[in-house]
Amino acid sequence: MKKFSFLFLLLLVFAGCKEETKDKAVAETKKPAPKPIVKEFGFVLDDFDVVIDTIERGDNFGYILDNHGVDRGKVFEISEKVKDTFNPARITAGKKYIILKAKDSAHTPLHFIYQNNKIDYTVLNIGDSVSAYTSKKPVSVKRREVSGVITSSLSEAMQAQGLSNLLVYQLSDIYQWSIDFFKLQKGDQFKMIYHEKYIDDTIFAGIESVEAAVFKHSDRPFYAFNYETDSVTGQASFYDEEAKALQSFFLKAPLNYSRISSRYQRRRFHPVQKRWKAHLGTDYAAPTGTPIKTTADGVVIASSYTSGNGNYVKVRHNQKYTTQYLHMSKRNVRNGQAVKQGDVIGFVGSTGLATGPHVCYRFWVNGKQVDPYRQNLPTAKQIEDGKKDEYFAFIEPLKTALDKIPYKNI
Repeated sequence: MKKFSFLFLLLLVFAGCKEETKDKAVAETKKPAPKPIVKEFGFVLDDFDVVIDTIERGDNFGYILDNHGVDRGKVFEISEKVKDTFNPARITAGKKYIILKAKDSAHTPLHFIYQNNKIDYTVLNIGDSVSAYTSKKPVSVKRREVSGVITSSLSEAMQAQGLSNLLVYQLSDIYQWSIDFFKLQKGDQFKMIYHEKYIDDTIFAGIESVEAAVFKHSDRPFYAFNYETDSVTGQASFYDEEAKALQSFFLKAPLNYSRISSRYQRRRFHPVQKRWKAHLGTDYAAPTGTPIKTTADGVVIASSYTSGNGNYVKVRHNQKYTTQYLHMSKRNVRNGQAVKQGDVIGFVGSTGLATGPHVCYRFWVNGKQVDPYRQNLPTAKQIEDGKKDEYFAFIEPLKTALDKIPYKNI
């Protein structure tokens, strides 16, 4: 009987210990988790009173800081000391900014952070010691493979695949010398291998680069491979499967995504003057404000206004070639300015003798106005023969990967 009582007591003690251990475990699991440390722009945000806002139209740097207790003398000191890194006069409406304030009774502003874009930002230390520096958010890059088919336009084909419109610009830039995007056909197909940028692995931040692409236009495949031709400068260009450069001396058109409303012709009924006359240019209809690009490197020889041309720019490319761009809403260059192919020289408008927003693109060869679409224009320098084997070895796996991506069909 004593033995039984002893065993019973032992079981009670054991059960009690087990229950106590269980209670301790439950108590431990109920401890609140430590608050995560939120760090952004290089600062632990919990250490500050944080103000997040957006620059409104009409705001300026001084007005913003004045609203947060920074006097005009201090604003002037900040502007002078940071001007080599940050120009306060160039803050843009719609951009986000953050002010980090001390957790004191005065809530003293210590740091002003201006977000240049999704990735780049500028930090102004505006406390006792004034300084500025630029930095970037951590970015990851993801490799993607896509394909699409044209039903009406390139942008609609991208949207149908849920792809960024930035890819439209990428493709048009790559093929702007070899494919006339005003003549795309229903059923044209494309495939791409490219890299996307992400902030924190989740926030899309743009296109990093395109590795390779093929655009099947009128049943002919146009391959493009991004190849570094200068390891010192990192300069790269696009070449086809035969090592020929896609870049030409001239762009196919002076702007993106419009339509040709009137072609070069010797006899056309003028819609404003109401008479028959020669139309020695190509009209590209586009919304007012669309950027107009110079089609080749050169020097601006005229940036002016006439009653017929409206706002116009004329560029001499060399002794042989000259181009002109008419009816701009606004000019973006001055006489004598050197320009590079693709530079924005103005914006689409309807100034001068025009019935609607467009740019009239005119082209001279040896002083004679001609139709640029009928000219055999020069192309860029090709890869040297001695370096072609290296190029072919580089593109072989890329071409294999491209060819394995199935084409989309209508």
